Amino acid sequence: MATHVEQVMGLPVSLDLRDEGDFTGAVADAFRWLREVDARFSPFRSGSEVCRYDRGETTELSADLDEVLGLCAYYEDLSGGAFSARLPGRGLDPCAVVKGWAVQRAADRLHAAGARRFCLNAGGDVVTAGEPEPGRPWRVGIRHPEQPEAVCAVVASRDGAVATSAAYERGTHVLDGRTGLPATGLLSVTVVAEDLTHADALATAAFALGADGIAWAAEQPGCDVLIVDAQRRVHRSPGLALACPECPQCTR
Repeated sequence: MATHVEQVMGLPVSLDLRDEGDFTGAVADAFRWLREVDARFSPFRSGSEVCRYDRGETTELSADLDEVLGLCAYYEDLSGGAFSARLPGRGLDPCAVVKGWAVQRAADRLHAAGARRFCLNAGGDVVTAGEPEPGRPWRVGIRHPEQPEAVCAVVASRDGAVATSAAYERGTHVLDGRTGLPATGLLSVTVVAEDLTHADALATAAFALGADGIAWAAEQPGCDVLIVDAQRRVHRSPGLALACPECPQCTR
């Protein structure tokens, strides 16, 4: 068993690994990968691969950047332009895809090294593998969008991913790609899916869509949602697995 916490990509990333054995090398490799992604894909580091490509200093895409830009194009098309890595007047910014993609890749590296029971948490966006104890799922708390010390639900997760997009940590950082203006209409969007790449991108896209994102996210195959709108109403997929279904916050 091991725990590790590190500040990467501007947020705390924590690992709770419950497998027996020595996974020191695998953990180091996973966090080394996240630091590499921060250096290569940050739009805030002038020497990053993303910035050099955006300035036209290199035209040959690495396989990783080609994959990231392909994902950005996919979710832009899926959301009708609300999700965009290139807003008018701004440089290339693939962050909305990169975080979930990078953390999922880190989890895949742990799994390839033999880890089967772990929770990798990147600032509230989570990948889970197996169970922390036999018969008990990982419990992922969804922060209340207006009460920092409270949760609005606790999701049960085994071999899955949970991602939340909201404005309570970084302000109005999610912009509607169709207008370039801050997204409005929703307080938080949580998406549960098989992998964090998909969950994180869908949560961001739904938040950018505003009120239209409620139905849009719920219609996406292979995912469940928990959305709090600007009127403080909670919209929840019937199939969302809750860790505490008796809790009033979770069932309202």
